Parts: sequence; structure tokens; C-alpha cells
Amino acid sequence: MTTATTVDISSLRINGERLWASLMELAQIGATPKGGVCRLTLTDLDKQGRDLVTRWAREAGMSVTIDKIGNGFMRRPGRNNSLPPIMTGSHIDTQPTGGKFDGNYGVLAGIEVVRTLNDLGIETEAPIEVAFWTNEEGSRFVPVMMGSGVFAKAFTLEHAYAARDTEGKSVRDELDRIGYIGSEEPGQHPIGAYFETHIEQGPVLEDNDVTIGVVQGVLGIRWFDCTVTGMEAHAGPTPMALRKDAMQVAAPIMQEVVAAALRHAPHGRGTVGMVQVHPNSRNVIPGRVKFSIDLRNSTDAVVDQMADEVKAFAARLSQQSGLDVKIELVSSYPAQGFHSNCIDAVARAAQQLGYSNMPVVSGAGHDAVYMAKLAPSGMIFIPCKNGISHNEIEDAKAEHITAGCNVLLHAMLERAGT
Repeated sequence: MTTATTVDISSLRINGERLWASLMELAQIGATPKGGVCRLTLTDLDKQGRDLVTRWAREAGMSVTIDKIGNGFMRRPGRNNSLPPIMTGSHIDTQPTGGKFDGNYGVLAGIEVVRTLNDLGIETEAPIEVAFWTNEEGSRFVPVMMGSGVFAKAFTLEHAYAARDTEGKSVRDELDRIGYIGSEEPGQHPIGAYFETHIEQGPVLEDNDVTIGVVQGVLGIRWFDCTVTGMEAHAGPTPMALRKDAMQVAAPIMQEVVAAALRHAPHGRGTVGMVQVHPNSRNVIPGRVKFSIDLRNSTDAVVDQMADEVKAFAARLSQQSGLDVKIELVSSYPAQGFHSNCIDAVARAAQQLGYSNMPVVSGAGHDAVYMAKLAPSGMIFIPCKNGISHNEIEDAKAEHITAGCNVLLHAMLERAGT
């Protein structure tokens, strides 16, 4: 093996064409007519994807371990194998109308890092591992980020095994059917540090014409259901002043959700994505409106403040109108900051490689959220076309794919030692 004294580490670059070719080959498994990928977790297509990725790992000299929730760990040994591995990874399951890059890029970038080290005969002090996590998308089974969540003890293996899809098939049975129930207990796999490379899934990097996003953390999320109850009545004979119109109370609350996010810029997010109107008739005054509230920000304190502001606004409207307004918490996901050492490693690598870069936050959940609870963790974002993801037209430039993997290579080498 080559050592750092004989190779200029700063000159190392991955093989971008090889990485791109691997992405395109994996994308053929479950390819859709519109150029996307439908490879739902624990289906026959998922098995084919897993089989291909683990074959590539073994061809690169890596050992493969599967745990009881089907997470895969592909390991390249180091000089000191008693050290916990420096890990990277993501997922290879997709949405029903998913793209070629979401998740898949993070796994194959890790394999490309190993291939590059093999090409140059470079041995690291600590082992290098590439992980693929089961059911990150949550499109067939809930909860989302299932494999990494079980690994991090966010919920139990039994809870995950019991989850069923719309056809009544369980996670346990489907894992067994495709041959991906391993013997290792989830969470008994050590991690020295964790990096995840991903398309941004948003428009910030592209809008700023920046190549690398140095991810500071993942936004905290609060989901609520708001129900406004009035009284349905005929739209013609009922005078405006005598109405109990649930929509006319619901609409300002919906606007307040957006206003709260704008007040808490730059990381505030406020969305009303689902609205149910009863009785939903053209000539009937709405008697009940139920809608979703999605609030996000970079810290739990701020996202909770946003929620308090929306609740106070709703309470004032309820008092003024006489209509009942209920806001109920549905789900809560804490904000997760990444480790300063890993953030700095990503920033240093981007700078040394000459890539434009900027600090960003992730508005979406990733497996790195759970890994950050167990080990120093960080993420690397690259732009995606028009910020579009979870869509068959999801796209990324080959040069950005290469750049993100180069940053990953150097960040991992900094942590693994050469």
C-alpha cells in the first residue's frame, strides 16, 4: 500500500466518469419512461439494487455486513482495524416517481472513494465504510428513515418489523423474502465519524451559483392539524354579518403560517399543504375547515416560537369570531446540528479543491440526522436542476457529482488518516 509520504494527498481526485456510469447503471433498475426511477424499498427491484451495490463493493475488496433491519455496511480495512470506521452512505430506495440521484449518489460516491483509494494503493489508518440504510424514503413503509432510526434506537426493531404496506405485507416478511435480514444487531456497529453526500433537493445552491453546500444541520420540524369549526348554511339567503364561515377564519391562519416563517428568516419555513373543506359544496358556507401546518427552522427554540405565534394568532381569531379553533400537534422532529469538526472538514476540502461553497441547512430529513446522535457527522450538498427532487425529472450536472465526491474523499481522508 502507498503511504502519504509517497502520494500528494492534495492532488487526489475521484474518477467522475466511473461514478457517473455507476449511477446510470443503478438507475436502470426500476427505470421509468420519464427518465426517473421507481425502486420501492424491500421490493424485488430493491433486492436487485442491493445485489448490484454489494457486488460492486466486493469487487472493490470490501467485506459486506447486513444487520437485522437490512442496513448494509461495506468495509475497506485500514492499518488499525481496532479503530471505529469512518463511514459514509445514504439509501438506494426511491419514491414511486423518484430520480436517479436522491440517496443513490451518497452510496455510490462512497464506493467511488474506495475505488479511488484502491487505484492509488492508499491505505488509511482507520477503516472506511459505506452504508446503505433501509427504507429512508418511507414511501412504502412508515416511519421514514427506518433503518437508520432503528440503528440509532429512535424506535425498536419490533416496531419497524411490524410496519405494513397498503397490501398488508410486513417489513419483517419482505426483508426475509428478498434475503436481507442479517444477523448483526442494529446499532452494534461502531462509527468513528459519518459523512453523507446528497443533492440539495432545493434551489439555494443553484440560485447562488455555488457548487458545494457545507451543511450546518437539519431543520427542526413541527406538524400540526388545525380545525376551524363554524356552521354550514346556504350561500344565498345567509347575510354576511350572520355567517359562521369557517373558511374566513381558516384563511388568515394559513396566511399567518407563512408570515411566521418570513418573520424568522432565513431558515424559517411555513407551509399549508393539505386543506379539507366541509361540506365542500359550491353554494354552501363552509362549516368546518381542517388543514395541515408545517413549520421548520434551524433550532427547536425558534420553530417552537413560530408555533406559539401561530397558536396565539388563531386564539385571537377564535375569540373575535366566536368560532372554535383547535391546533393539535401531529409530529415533532428536533433540529439536528452537525459536528463542527465534520463541518470544518467539508469546508476545508471544498476550499482546498477550489470549489465555490457556502453554508446551508437541510430542510429535509436524512439518515445523517440519526447518525449525528451517535458520532460526529456532516453532510455535503451539491446543486440539483431547478431544486427539483422526488420527481422523475430530478437532475444534476456530472461536474457537480464529481465535485461532491472529491470533497467527500478529502473530508473522509482527514478523519481516517493516511
